[in-house]
This record gives sequence, structure tokens and C-alpha cells, in this order.
Amino acid sequence: MSELTITLLRLGYLALLWVLVLSAIGVLRRDLYGTRITDRRRANRAASAAPVRPQPVDAVAVAPTPAPAASAPVRTPRAARSGSGPRKLVVTEGPLRGTIVPLGTAPVLIGRAPSCTLVLDDDYSSSRHARVFPQDGQWFVEDLGSTNGTFLADQRVDGPIPLPTGTPVRVGQSVLELQR
Repeated sequence: MSELTITLLRLGYLALLWVLVLSAIGVLRRDLYGTRITDRRRANRAASAAPVRPQPVDAVAVAPTPAPAASAPVRTPRAARSGSGPRKLVVTEGPLRGTIVPLGTAPVLIGRAPSCTLVLDDDYSSSRHARVFPQDGQWFVEDLGSTNGTFLADQRVDGPIPLPTGTPVRVGQSVLELQR
């Protein structure tokens, strides 16, 4: 082999070695510092404090929007239609006290994972701890196999249990309840 080929192979191996070292450092860094948890309350306050200025509209660029195509009607639970059911999930105790999650037709996932609807920064809650979901016009709470358990008014939740409005649900150090 020529000297140029050997030099290029040495440089290639050196570059590969550096890629390996840098990726190992990245893995160690993620293990040491963990997942970054963002404070959604601070982001919401900053967004609501910023003034909203109307943008100038170019008359030529604005086109009329077409009428939406006919689609199947969206079904909502009876409680949501009548207005008598709960409309929000409120954190009454714990680090996120005062946090309000508006209720719709989708389930509310509670835990430490960033993908949860209500993200708890709590050592006593699991990454996917509990779920609050609507079914047949009623709201239910379900423990998702958490280590420390979910409690509905001092009773441990083993399966899906109906969740009455105003009844406290303990998830780790936080207490939640449905409100109208």
C-alpha cells in the first residue's frame, strides 16, 4: 500500500475514534443530568404577558377560505354537552398548586414524563402514573401501575373508578380534583 493510503486510513480511524468518544460523552451527560423538565407555567405567563399586535394584511395576498367539506359530526360526552359535568382538573395541593387543565373528550395523562398532559416534578410519582378519562358521560380515574399508587379520597385505586366532582385524588405529593 502507498503511504498516502495508510495516512488516509489512520486519519479515518482517528475521526471514527473521536466520534465514538463524543457519543460516549453525550450518553454520560444525559445520564448525569437526566431529562430536562420545562416549567409550563412560566412559559404560559410569558406568552400571556406579551402584547399581541395586529399584523398588517396585504389585500392582494388574502384569499377567501373555502367552505369545509362535509364530515361526520364529532361526538361529545353528554356531560360536556349539557354543561353540568366537570370542565377542569385542578391541582389543589403540591408543587403545581393552582394549575388548571381544561377537560375535553381526550384523557388526561398524569406523571413525570414530558409526554404527559399534566407533568409532575415529583419524586413520588411515576413517569406515567395515572389517567383521568371520560366514558359514557362520566369521568374515571385509573392507576397505570405506579410504584406509590393513586388514591381517591384515601382509597387506593386498583382499576378504573368513577371520579365524582370535588373528590380529591392523590398522585404522589399532588392532590387533584375535578371542578365545574
